[in-house]
Amino acid sequence: MNKILFFFLLLMIPDLYAQNRGRAGNAVILDTDIGPDYDDVGAMAVMHALADRGELRPIAVIASNKNELVVPVISILNTYFGRPELPTGAPKGQGADFGAQQKWPEMLVEKYKPAITKTSDAPDAVGTYRKILAKEADQSVTIVTIGFLTNLADLLDSKPDKISPLDGPALVRKKVKQLVSMAGKFPEGREYNVYADSVSSAKVFTEWPTEILFSGFEIGEKVKTGLRLVANDQLNSPVKEVYAMAMPMNKEDEAGRMSWDQTAVLVAARGVQPYFGLKRGRITIEGGNNKWQDDPMGPHAYLTPNMPVEQLVAVIEGLMMWQGKK
Repeated sequence: MNKILFFFLLLMIPDLYAQNRGRAGNAVILDTDIGPDYDDVGAMAVMHALADRGELRPIAVIASNKNELVVPVISILNTYFGRPELPTGAPKGQGADFGAQQKWPEMLVEKYKPAITKTSDAPDAVGTYRKILAKEADQSVTIVTIGFLTNLADLLDSKPDKISPLDGPALVRKKVKQLVSMAGKFPEGREYNVYADSVSSAKVFTEWPTEILFSGFEIGEKVKTGLRLVANDQLNSPVKEVYAMAMPMNKEDEAGRMSWDQTAVLVAARGVQPYFGLKRGRITIEGGNNKWQDDPMGPHAYLTPNMPVEQLVAVIEGLMMWQGKK
């Protein structure tokens, strides 16, 4: 195919999806550990780009990581993309606390001076979930986890309160359409988001009352983005600043950073096809590792490769370069 025609078609794909979905888009809660890796930053850019195109409607961005710079970074990115009002939250009980080796969160916080200066100042994640879910239409919300499963396990343990007469499982069953999770390695293996809080992961994967769609380690591992982003002289964004700082620090990122989290956001908005295929069954967790059992009627499914990697990179990186509506 002619290269000019190829890239023209790639640019047209988002418009076709926006027209097919309508301008409201899916209601999406993003649950992120943003900090240990920087593909979360790319994923937030993808989320906001898709939101500006009418392909999803973000209703909250919640931290699954207790590190004190996580919610400030969320605030910086939401503000840059024109949505400073998005509700947030963070775990208040047990939970992981991981920073970024490359110190890019410190760089962002120093430059952008976020309104929320510490993760511990954010509201309770479970309370935020319950408030948001209670006011949304039944079976309308897609939750996208690109970090630990801590908050969702805590949500399942939540009891009826003044927000809702429903306990956690009943509230999820009533309000959530789908859970999309960047977690696991398929058909089996050990993956960071699952292992970091394996107790919560096992609880969620066993007890969650809606379908769970997994984007596994092996999917994002091959989708390397960031080179075009950093080389774009017309782009000025905190997303570019993070990639420009962090990529040179890791030899494995010379061809771009692996894009695990962006794939989960993409399918939450646009669906699986034409990007991926699906394998349906059931996930189990043993000692922090995941295993898989095929079952055509199973409650879980994981993504399989479909679109050529270079085309998927072009789609995702194009969304990552979105600067927002000024």
